[in-house]
Amino acid sequence: MLGVLFFAAALTPTLIPRSYLTQGALAGGCFAIGYFAGVLWRRLWHYLELPEPSARARSIANALVAAGCLLVVIVALGRTAEWQNSIRAVMKMAPVETAHPLKVCLIALLTFIVLLMLGRLFALVAGVLAARTRRVIPRKVANVIGVLVAGLLFWSIASNVLVRTAFNALDSSFRELDVLLEPERPQPTASDRTGSPASLVKWKELGRMGRRFIASGPTAAEIGTVTGRPAHDPVRVYVGLGSRATAQARARLALDELKRQHSFERKVLIVITPTGTGWIDPSAMDTVEYLHHGDVASVAMQYSYLNSPLSLLFQSEYGAEAARALFAEIYGYWTTLPKDKRPKLYLHGLSLGALNSEKSAELFETIGDPIAGALWSGAPFESRIWRSITANRNPGTPAWLPEFRDSRFVRFMNQNGPTVPPDTPWGPMRVVYLQYASDAITFFAYRDAYQTPAWMSAPRGPDVSPELRWYPLVTMLQLALDMAVATNTPMGFGHVFAPEHYVDGWVAVTDVHDWSNEALAQLKEQLAAKARKTSAGSVDDDPDRGG
Repeated sequence: MLGVLFFAAALTPTLIPRSYLTQGALAGGCFAIGYFAGVLWRRLWHYLELPEPSARARSIANALVAAGCLLVVIVALGRTAEWQNSIRAVMKMAPVETAHPLKVCLIALLTFIVLLMLGRLFALVAGVLAARTRRVIPRKVANVIGVLVAGLLFWSIASNVLVRTAFNALDSSFRELDVLLEPERPQPTASDRTGSPASLVKWKELGRMGRRFIASGPTAAEIGTVTGRPAHDPVRVYVGLGSRATAQARARLALDELKRQHSFERKVLIVITPTGTGWIDPSAMDTVEYLHHGDVASVAMQYSYLNSPLSLLFQSEYGAEAARALFAEIYGYWTTLPKDKRPKLYLHGLSLGALNSEKSAELFETIGDPIAGALWSGAPFESRIWRSITANRNPGTPAWLPEFRDSRFVRFMNQNGPTVPPDTPWGPMRVVYLQYASDAITFFAYRDAYQTPAWMSAPRGPDVSPELRWYPLVTMLQLALDMAVATNTPMGFGHVFAPEHYVDGWVAVTDVHDWSNEALAQLKEQLAAKARKTSAGSVDDDPDRGG
């Protein structure tokens, strides 16, 4: 009964649409957890030697429960397509005709069988260990010791053998991928480009994501065509993980390359913290370069080959160390320049980059000479500053788009822009969090296992299904799966940020005044069309998007 209730709850919608494969795996895992809870309760009942019902009463109860469980499964499977379409509707996706209930059941059954076998193997090992120790210590104590030792054995095998082997294989794979030279991105020849023969940073040492960042982006001619005004070629500096042995050495190299390209003579300077693989969202950087007519210099430094989830799990300290080293190097030199001649200094990061970018600047270090602001998009739930501000938001404002005090220091934006009027005054430093209510990477929390999340209270975000409900433990597992697939949404939802929304963010953060509302609307349309198109004219399915 508990397994079926967990199974049915797992079929209900959360934040991200699911395929029948992920739906089946999740439902099977939840069924196994419910089944395990029931078995544990029964074992505990027997262990305490409590009275049991008669065989006849047990048979009748089991028959009634079986019939009820069958009814629950049929109803839940019948509504699965409707539930999934409730998410797809708010994300403007085509509805599914069927949720493939038979395939969901088959995958769920296979998942359950695998987990059941693991559970019984654990029980067998614990029983053998208990039987061995029962010869010298009391039975109940031996049973406890058997369970504890079996748990330590399984944990050791899982963490030290399986996880470590998988990590080493993935690390090697990502490293090989990082050094691949793509023919569509040839080495730049202009001396004022990073990676050129004249550059301090070698083209081969930039890494795949660094070469992509340097080779992409608008030119002065492309910017001028859109704006109708004179424009500069934006400066983009990137230092790959293989360029130097330490984060401090790579940060110094980045500063030297910025100086070589006269970056401190630009109007805007942005210190970017990339995602785990070193990826930088083109929607973010193209946008600000258009808004400031190319008079922008940006710098980033790679700290990992792994994607963001793996980097966060296994190398969490690397990102913070690299972000801190780069900011300290840039900020230290920036503060030596005349205030009326140096560029405005900003921070930017997406996803894991936002988390580490938050850690890069110390308040007491910058309070005497503050930077101009920061734009952080898709900040993960572990982001300390984001979490503190959200928890202390103004009463009556939603957790998915809060307001903080008088909005002079920090503002939140989503698909519909900010929550405060455009003429609301700013303080000396501007911080904007761009986030979507459908982004589980931002709104996941471990306490969702036993407590309804605040962002589920009415009113809900515009991209959250009205059919979403909270269930103990199951909702947390659903959101954990949503984090893994948060970049599989259309642009502008989940963890995939759209350039038109970055426009609003950068306009607020960098204090853009020389664009009319009509010109901004036209820029949004052009950037959105460019971001969503491939050579075939379909939605861009770049696996790196979203970080």
